[in-house]
Amino acid sequence: MAELVARTGRHQQRYENGYRLVAGCVPFRYKSYNDDSGDSSSKKILEVLLINSPSGPGLLFPKGGWENDETVQQAAVREAVEEAGVRGDLMDFLGYYEFRSKTHQDEFSPEGLCRAAMFALFVKEELESWPEQSTRNRSWLALSEALGSLRHAWMRDALECFCKWHEDKLANGTKDGIDL
Repeated sequence: MAELVARTGRHQQRYENGYRLVAGCVPFRYKSYNDDSGDSSSKKILEVLLINSPSGPGLLFPKGGWENDETVQQAAVREAVEEAGVRGDLMDFLGYYEFRSKTHQDEFSPEGLCRAAMFALFVKEELESWPEQSTRNRSWLALSEALGSLRHAWMRDALECFCKWHEDKLANGTKDGIDL
């Protein structure tokens, strides 16, 4: 298998109206567990994947710059592989989230304004090695724990949107592509 390498630099970065365009995802899975009720069947719990940031405390969803040679969906999938070492099915668009980056200010966005397109990603594979594994750790968390662990308010908003999306998906019986 060819070694995966993370993209670097800003020469391909997309900008729009002073915003750096970013793509990311809320990676999720279902984990089986047995409760103590005596019921022999296992139950499933929804977990989301968060990663640490090399630049400070708190956890994050994988996200990064959307580049000129890819669609926003391709960028979200690429970031999940590069930063979190996961692959899966990109499900639905969750929304746009605007934020100010303290570490990514440049001539095209001197104030560090960013607009992130976030998607739900049903994880089917965790890679043993991935481009940023030397600086990133993965953490699978239940939703309530994830809400309290996310560093940025906009990511908490994205997680709340994901929760609503997930509830709607289950309520409508449209679990297309999700193996429960």
